[in-house]
Amino acid sequence: MRILLACLLAAAAAPASAQDADRGRVLYETFCMTCHYERVHERPGERSLVKSSTDLRAQVARWSERTRMRFTPQDVDDVAEYLNRSHYKFQK
Repeated sequence: MRILLACLLAAAAAPASAQDADRGRVLYETFCMTCHYERVHERPGERSLVKSSTDLRAQVARWSERTRMRFTPQDVDDVAEYLNRSHYKFQK
């Protein structure tokens, strides 16, 4: 299990210059899905704290800090990009 995690981390740590949804998916599946599943992103709009791509990035950063994941700003951008493409579909 540790070897698999190390491989996933190495792949996720690859340099990224722009928002990378594929890298964000790996990070999300590795770190975020341990606490919740993707249906949490399907809350009705009135119940969601996420109303824009800015809110989405802020929530990813917030939970990264609260769970001590130590995501870099690029990690936060990548996870937010993945979630936006796969669930939220906010315009940029």
